[in-house]
Amino acid sequence: MVNLSTDDQASWAKALDEALPSANVPTLLMMLFHLTGDRKWLSEDYRCSRIVGLDDNDSGGLPEHVQNEVRDAAKQALIEWKNGKSPAMPAPAESDLVSMLALSVGEQITPSYGPMISSWLGLDPDFALDKQAKSTCRDGFSVLVIGAGVAGICAAIRLKAAGIPYEIIEKNAEVGGTWYENRYPGAGVDTPNHIYSFSFAKHDWTKYFALRDEIQDYFVGVVDKFNLRDSIRFNTKCDNLVYDEENCCWNVKITGPNGEQSTLRADMVISAVGILNVPKFPTIKGLETFQGDCFHTARWPEGFSVDGKRIGVIGNGASAMQIVPATADAVKHLTVFQRSKQWAAPFEKFKKDVPQQVRFLLREVPFYQEWYRQRLAWVFNDRIHSSLQVDPEWPHPERAINRRNDKHREFFENYVKEEIGDRQDLLNAMLPDYPPFGKRMLMDNGWFRTMTKPNVTLVNSHITQVSGNKVQTEDGESHELDALIVATGFDAVNFLSSIDVIGRGGERLRDRWDANGAEAYLGMTVPGFPNLFVMAGPNTALGHGGSVVASLEIQARYILSLMQQVLKASPSESAEIEVRQDVHDEFNKRVQEAHNKMIWSHKGMSNWYRTSQGKIVAPTPFRNDDYWHMLRSPSLDEFHVRTAVQLAGAEGATEEVE
Repeated sequence: MVNLSTDDQASWAKALDEALPSANVPTLLMMLFHLTGDRKWLSEDYRCSRIVGLDDNDSGGLPEHVQNEVRDAAKQALIEWKNGKSPAMPAPAESDLVSMLALSVGEQITPSYGPMISSWLGLDPDFALDKQAKSTCRDGFSVLVIGAGVAGICAAIRLKAAGIPYEIIEKNAEVGGTWYENRYPGAGVDTPNHIYSFSFAKHDWTKYFALRDEIQDYFVGVVDKFNLRDSIRFNTKCDNLVYDEENCCWNVKITGPNGEQSTLRADMVISAVGILNVPKFPTIKGLETFQGDCFHTARWPEGFSVDGKRIGVIGNGASAMQIVPATADAVKHLTVFQRSKQWAAPFEKFKKDVPQQVRFLLREVPFYQEWYRQRLAWVFNDRIHSSLQVDPEWPHPERAINRRNDKHREFFENYVKEEIGDRQDLLNAMLPDYPPFGKRMLMDNGWFRTMTKPNVTLVNSHITQVSGNKVQTEDGESHELDALIVATGFDAVNFLSSIDVIGRGGERLRDRWDANGAEAYLGMTVPGFPNLFVMAGPNTALGHGGSVVASLEIQARYILSLMQQVLKASPSESAEIEVRQDVHDEFNKRVQEAHNKMIWSHKGMSNWYRTSQGKIVAPTPFRNDDYWHMLRSPSLDEFHVRTAVQLAGAEGATEEVE
């Protein structure tokens, strides 16, 4: 590192002085160990208290004099680093990484977290993007990625880093997927954006929980930073995929910007369409005839304003919980038609800016943002997982699934009571009659307080029909409205529902999944559909919380590794890779057995995780580190790998590629 000039050194030191009082002390401790290598910073004297709720625990629960000691030592170590001194411990052992996380969050961390932390810190060369192994591809080999949302962007970056030819087709005019399409008031993340972002593309976030525009701008910026735009066909829709068994490739029918249809050929296809792309509409008599503006939240009309209008909102899930508080003060009257009650957690950092001093630390200090991310990932990911296991001996299954879950219920009940204040008459209409976390826990954007406003009505009676500009409910009431907003989410259990996928022998993937419920090996690959990988597929959603971006990163890396192994095994011939039926079936048996022990199998509620037959197809039942390890070292032993020559019955056709 080049030494700073005297003026630059003074300016940087001044900014550091101003920032350190706002620093997260547990994160500073991690940074100190990296820079100094002094193991005293991992001793019991600096063990932080357990994080309460979703708080950052900036003090670490440490005495004031210890906090000051940490800040003083951090200042000295950082000035030395800024002037060219290399970190003494740039890549701690995996066991040390586990100890570091445990000390910083005040909880025991399983040793299996070590390799995963190493990968997210960029220390594992098998995962680090800048150390990605290059591939040699035969002439004409290509990969087609369907969708330029978060998953497609991630896949493309991995493919490009490996030197594998690819192309993306995107139905919209811009990248971003969900974040491009959802433009309703209040739209934003309910996961901290410091972990709802790629590990290889840090960002100087202005808020702790970014709103839609900043999130969309981030992903657009990533696409431009990695020069992906020239490889994307915009305004191009995928109509169907038909597998060519003779040539081990997919024929992809597309509709272009002007409605013209054509067919692409791809050796391998990655579906990155996700599960939040097909709006779900409720079956309500007369809904389509509503006399006024009526639209799904994902199709918010350009320029539409709620000001001074009588607005109805159908649903009270994640999108409604953002829209309703964001618009309540602007409307004449707001009527919320509640389908089921929702639990929501306190959201202390909602709309809060990241202070400039904290942004300086996250942007300028080595290892700081990386460890801030690790602590967030623990709190928002696996920390809650153990409390979601059903205790069959628990005597009150109607309200909770175990003792800890019952304590959670008590906390959230008290929170709702506090939020609605003197409107306790609303309590019965707002308290869910199922255990907390039975559905993905929502973040309270002010929902409960909004329900107490004089111009807001919560309707707890089902809609029977829509007639003219009126919505009629089972209790006999009729609600006259100027606009009706449908906030009923997406078709999340019918994976790939927007694409007709035809595999080996002419079998439609939709037919198989309609009959049995969607399932795939590791959520990504299906027997009978070679050379096709699905990102954010069945049983990969994070029902117990966390960032889908991290999950997509490891999926992209897994798919790339398999591709590279096939290319190496068959350098000059077309080949197919197909998961073995027994491997697929055994995995999905484990998935359902694990689900049967978890909270979302509770019989007293419904959620978007399950099919109409009751099979749980959306969330993963596994901890994040468990899933990470499943994807860590892809093995061709779990797959059939065959060349086109072998499939044609030529010499050696009974043997597979090794």
